Amino acid sequence: MSLIGKEVEEFTAKAYHKGEFIDVSSEDLKGKWSVVCFYPADFSFVCPTELGDLQDQYETLQSLGVEVYSVSTDTHFTHKAWHDSSDVINKINYIMVGDPLHKISEIFDVLDEEEGLSNRGTFIIDPDGIVQTVEINADGIGRDASTLIDKVKAAQYVRKHPGEVCPAKWKEGEETLTPSLDLVGKI
Repeated sequence: MSLIGKEVEEFTAKAYHKGEFIDVSSEDLKGKWSVVCFYPADFSFVCPTELGDLQDQYETLQSLGVEVYSVSTDTHFTHKAWHDSSDVINKINYIMVGDPLHKISEIFDVLDEEEGLSNRGTFIIDPDGIVQTVEINADGIGRDASTLIDKVKAAQYVRKHPGEVCPAKWKEGEETLTPSLDLVGKI
């Protein structure tokens, strides 16, 4: 069942952020835009490339009012150890959430139960805590965080302009569509 249009279920977790352990909950996903990025495991291969790429986009996402949360089934202690030992991960300024009990991974339906690890899932969540986009990749397929920028901008535009929609490859400032009978069969 799709999570699109559904409110994120309640959860609490421990996280590592800027040299400290913090508490994170589903309530933190409300009141602002959020990107929740699941990945299989710390100290792995594709994961640091993705998380580093996400860090490269973090400043732009923050300028759009977006907070970023990475999540794996590792603990917050493991996140700190990885942060302390990897040049790529050491640059991360966003929140790294631990999900050792798999609750968050189950809520977002990205848990690979046989492996006990999260699949690669990316979710854009609006300020009401409602899931607006979902992308889930197989373990060996890394993501491109730059694509999040246009998706966030489109989601924000549609939220501010009810009745309008953003067509494929839409960029901020380009023309949108207003669905109507007049458009049926004309696009």
